[in-house]
Amino acid sequence: MSVPARSYRRLFAMLVLVGESLVAGFATLVAKDLADVPRGQALVAGLALALLCLLAAGLLRWRVGYLLGWVVQVLLLLSALWVPLMLFLGLCFAALWVVALVQGSRADALTLRRNRAAREGQAG
Repeated sequence: MSVPARSYRRLFAMLVLVGESLVAGFATLVAKDLADVPRGQALVAGLALALLCLLAAGLLRWRVGYLLGWVVQVLLLLSALWVPLMLFLGLCFAALWVVALVQGSRADALTLRRNRAAREGQAG
C-alpha cells in the first residue's frame, strides 16, 4: 500500500527521521568516547543508524519506510545499553515519531474532508 504523494504524515515522519539522522551522527562522535565498546565499532554502529534513518526517510512512500522508522526508534533506544545518555535521545525521538504519525494522520484526514467538502460545494 502506498501513501499519498502529499501526505502530512509522510512529511512529519520524514522531518523526524532526517533530524534523527543528524542527531545520531553527531551523538556518535561524542558517544564513541563514552561507550563500553571499541571506538571503531561505536562509530560504525552510530553512523549506520544515521544512514538507516535516511534510508527510512527515503522509503516513506511505502509501508516499509514506516516499519523501518519503527526499527530505527527501537535501535536508538537500545543504544542506551552501551551509552546510557542515549536513552534520553531515544525517548525524545520515539515521542516525536509517535506525534508525527498521529498528528500527520489527523492532518491528512482533515485535508481529505476539506477537499471532499470543496468538491461537493462546487458540484452543488
